[in-house]
Amino acid sequence: MTTRNTVAGPEIVAQKTEPAAAPPAVCKDALWRLPVTVCRITDFLGAQTSRTLLERVIAVGDGTLQPSTVRSTRDVDTSIRRSRTDHGFDAPELLAAIDEVREVVEHTLGISCAGTEPRYGLNVHNDGDFYGPHQDSTHDFQPERVLTFVYYVNQTPRPFEGGALRVYDIALPVHSEGRATWETRTWRDWEPQHDSIVFFRPSAWHEVRPVSCPSRRHEDSRFAINGWMTRVAQASA
Repeated sequence: MTTRNTVAGPEIVAQKTEPAAAPPAVCKDALWRLPVTVCRITDFLGAQTSRTLLERVIAVGDGTLQPSTVRSTRDVDTSIRRSRTDHGFDAPELLAAIDEVREVVEHTLGISCAGTEPRYGLNVHNDGDFYGPHQDSTHDFQPERVLTFVYYVNQTPRPFEGGALRVYDIALPVHSEGRATWETRTWRDWEPQHDSIVFFRPSAWHEVRPVSCPSRRHEDSRFAINGWMTRVAQASA
């Protein structure tokens, strides 16, 4: 009788498959943060032109400057904004320079200023002055504003501290039931450097940080010429 040797194969053991764990839910309070684009140009007008403009700014008297107002109500509310404004200040050399760079600014910000005209004024911040977080335009408030610009013209070296332009990032809730406010946003500060200009969309949340000017002299103030490219109202047919 012949005996056959058999080799046993590997034992197959049935594995119990566990159900896949459900992915964790996204936090209901999560925010999508998107930096706001700001175009900044230094040495914008050049040494001679900016110095001449500074002399005109300093020459603006107290009788011309008025307490700055807020929003469409045009009320003076020093809990929101404290500064002085000259709405009639004229700076044609600044407008000419803005016109030269307008095309590249439009391309960078993804806007068009066709059919707009500039509206602007001089704003003066001295010791303790500020402007709290706000927008220059919304769907209901000043919707015709297309572009914001702020030009800084100050003594050098700078005789004040603070006064940075703080621009807040966009913050959108991941879930529609969430809610984002400007207080929850991150930001970037832009220093008020002499002969520099910044451009950004008017819908961006921004503020002027408090100014410290120990001398309290008018000529040592934070001077800014700020305004907007604004759509011209079309006459009805």
